[in-house]
Amino acid sequence: MNRDGRPSGRPSVDRRKFLTASAATAGLAATAGVAGKVLIGKRPAPSASPGGGSSSAAGGTGAGGTGGGTGAPATQGPAQAAPALQAPAGAELSVPGISPFYTATSQLYRTDTAIKVPQVSQQAWQLRIHGMVDRPITIGYDQLIRRPMLEHDVTLTCVAYEPGGSLVGNARWHGTLLADLLREAGVQAGADQLVMRDVQGMNIGIATDAVLDGRKALLAIGMNGQPLPPVHGYPARVVVPGVYGFTSACKWVVDMELTTFQAFTTYWTRSGWAEYAPIKISSRIDVPKTGARITAGKAVIAGVAWEQRRGIEAVEVYADGGWHEATLAAQDNPDTWRQWYYRWDATPGSHTIRVRATDKTGHVQTSAVQTGKPSGSTGLHTIQVTVV
Repeated sequence: MNRDGRPSGRPSVDRRKFLTASAATAGLAATAGVAGKVLIGKRPAPSASPGGGSSSAAGGTGAGGTGGGTGAPATQGPAQAAPALQAPAGAELSVPGISPFYTATSQLYRTDTAIKVPQVSQQAWQLRIHGMVDRPITIGYDQLIRRPMLEHDVTLTCVAYEPGGSLVGNARWHGTLLADLLREAGVQAGADQLVMRDVQGMNIGIATDAVLDGRKALLAIGMNGQPLPPVHGYPARVVVPGVYGFTSACKWVVDMELTTFQAFTTYWTRSGWAEYAPIKISSRIDVPKTGARITAGKAVIAGVAWEQRRGIEAVEVYADGGWHEATLAAQDNPDTWRQWYYRWDATPGSHTIRVRATDKTGHVQTSAVQTGKPSGSTGLHTIQVTVV
């Protein structure tokens, strides 16, 4: 622990400044309605993919459904901009067109389970932890913000992400360790599922062990150095590194019940999605774009790769009939994506380029194509370019 009571690790933002900004966000929440431009369209039917990134992750993230079902989440655009953060030393490459290390709050994808953004005030917000616990607890926002806080960088991925897609982003999250709260409540033996509900009653469930195994699972109140925007879960949401959001990232969270998978089946599981869905190793080519026309000579191929909980060890680029090792930026922590680039001697003609990643355990990203349901897609991002 740090001298001020925060868990050791990345220092937290200044509490007084954060509270001032949070008060301003409270005013925004009071007037929030349907925020942002619809990116994918109208709210899909309940059989559609549950998201899993920005919230429901900013990332990062479908929140699940009510017992009666409220349909699958609609994906909407950004609500407000957030100031840029400085990437950790060596984690950001100077390659035009590559995804920045931190995804701007206004650009972090959203996969929502609510038609309208819930309007929750700090004064009204409470979190209840109950079920298979020794000491049920209820805390308010004023109690939450006085708890030990930390910041942790996490890449969120939607379970609907397909190779090369945009439903992924990296942000810095500010909050308190969820494991500490659960231990204070006293998790009882056999409670293998944590069911979380938002202010509208949406429910999602995650294996209790995934919260208690030492990863920095957060009850988050801020992102990218600012309080959570309403569209990303203000006043509080859950961020659990390493799992798709439809099993973890509950925005506007107000209720946590310790139970079992046998006793309670969450909305998305009833719809055929997995009970537990670790984010799969993946990589993406950001530059060049598929269909691009490139001038012959030296060219740069670049992008990002991620494998939460393990980290990226290597990235390879397929071009001209063979695989070539890419150069990597520094790894911030195993829960974030890692930038990479490859200098290519581009010759005239049509070319197929693809990318694959290897994690720090030696596991290589598979080329086998699998769709998102029930636990996330697989396959290699592949593009076609013309060199002239």
